Amino acid sequence: MNAMRLRRLPVLGGLTAGALVLLAAGPAFAHVSVQPGQAEKGGYSTVDFKVPNERDDSSTVKLEVSLPTDHPLASVMPQPVPGWDVKVTKSKLAKPIETDDGKVTEAVTKITWTGGTIEPGMFQQFPVSVGPLPEDADQLAFKALQTYDDKQVVRWIEEPKEGAPEPENPAPVLKLTDAADGSDGHGSASAGDAKGAKATAAGDTAKTAAEPDGDGTDTTARVLGIAGIVIGAAGVTFGVLAGRRRSA
Repeated sequence: MNAMRLRRLPVLGGLTAGALVLLAAGPAFAHVSVQPGQAEKGGYSTVDFKVPNERDDSSTVKLEVSLPTDHPLASVMPQPVPGWDVKVTKSKLAKPIETDDGKVTEAVTKITWTGGTIEPGMFQQFPVSVGPLPEDADQLAFKALQTYDDKQVVRWIEEPKEGAPEPENPAPVLKLTDAADGSDGHGSASAGDAKGAKATAAGDTAKTAAEPDGDGTDTTARVLGIAGIVIGAAGVTFGVLAGRRRSA
């Protein structure tokens, strides 16, 4: 091995280490999620189902989200998304829900979006106003089916378990927290102001359609990527210094 090859080894080693870090960090967030990830018990909240396209050879053309039946939600209203049609499916409840407006005998059990596309390298958010959130649960799991234009279906239906590794196809999960001190315990709108919450949700402007996935959830990937770049830079510096010593 000649001197030129010896000088290249540290450079290649540093760059390879950085590339491996970036590759390892890439696919960690490529699944359907609900954002924000938590809301107050007993209140109303607007959540977004974030759907990234994890394929590079086909587009997402359909999303189905099943709502929990063990803790049915009396009020569920999807916000219009440009380019997408939405269908809301309701089912009879085995046990009616008591609300400030009286008994609710049926609830939304599924929401289906079709007609639009999420191209490779893009994501789309689907906003939904839900409530009142249960006070006797710590989380709600929303099982989702993501369909591509080649008929492939990815089933995001596995509920994460505390203390266990994240499943391969995790279901979107909304964590439920106790009301903060000084709060009325009803999140963005109190139960007595449910109608106001509904009107606000109905009048909101639809969120921007598909765009590159680059929100706060990729913080970990960025940190790991920067670490890889630093390692690569260190390898380059070491190679240059080694070359100068040999030349001297």
